[in-house]
Amino acid sequence: MKKSKIAVLILVVLLITGCGNSNYIMEDDKPVQNEKTGQVLQKDILCKPEDKESDEIYKEHKNETKIKYDKLPKCSDFKINSNKSSGIWEGIFVKPLAFLILKLGYLINNFGLAVILIGLAIRLILMPISRKTMRQSDNMRKAQPELLRIEKKYANRTDNEAMLQKSQEMMLVYKKYNISPFGSCLLAFIQLPLFFAFLQAINRTPAIFEDKFLGLTLGRTPIVGLFKYHEWLYVIIILLIILTTYLSFRNSMNSNQTGNPEMEKQMQFMFKFMIIMISVASLYLSTAIALYWVATNGFVVIQNWVFKWLDKRENNKDLIIRPKKEKSQKKGK
Repeated sequence: MKKSKIAVLILVVLLITGCGNSNYIMEDDKPVQNEKTGQVLQKDILCKPEDKESDEIYKEHKNETKIKYDKLPKCSDFKINSNKSSGIWEGIFVKPLAFLILKLGYLINNFGLAVILIGLAIRLILMPISRKTMRQSDNMRKAQPELLRIEKKYANRTDNEAMLQKSQEMMLVYKKYNISPFGSCLLAFIQLPLFFAFLQAINRTPAIFEDKFLGLTLGRTPIVGLFKYHEWLYVIIILLIILTTYLSFRNSMNSNQTGNPEMEKQMQFMFKFMIIMISVASLYLSTAIALYWVATNGFVVIQNWVFKWLDKRENNKDLIIRPKKEKSQKKGK
């Protein structure tokens, strides 16, 4: 299980850092870059760039692109049904997200802020699922002693009858504590596609990656910004990515304590591994996706703090109400 999670994380970082150049316009076996913006240009853009240099590069390499460049709409005219979708993923996730960012970006005249606001809006929509996931983790922690007892009870038995009895007893514990075996995974299954949809929507929409936020080009990465353009503000962005990731993951770790030393040891390993991998990946995240990452992770940190405060308040209420009920019951007798 641990190895499979690590494999998924490595795949995520490889995709983020752009390993594998099949989606980029190539020249002399190197991805073509807009010298002015620092953006590596993708083949399958959704609308025409407004920057003249990018436009000229695409016209020069239009035979290499995956789309009919001359028929692309301007980004200001882009609609969900513009161009033919290459698959369900693009039609359901990437294009609608790009459309939302473009519409809001043109409305407020800043695509960086649009990315932040849409990322936060999605997090708000996902709050009920986050709440449910957190409660599932709490219930799992409460159930862990009973689950461990069942594990010990059947530790030396491998026959089919014993395995069936073990499974039934564990299901009864799950039912007792209202635990869904897949409940804690639901949020992760939603978050990962959303992240990659944001990544593609930004990288494939020139109006977004050509825009600026706080003076930084949204399509530029810290490694290009720092070492080529000497924009030291990227140091702050890298630190914010690492800090918000650390805080949100640590919060998640604390919520998922199981009381099982072996499992917690694995979780600690995963936590350290994730921080190292994200620290490396932060150098290759475009400014726009970095803004999304920092904003949504910051939201998660505050959200989890609010959830814990609400849980503590509910527990305190229960402690006050219970003695009152017991006293009234005694008086009734």
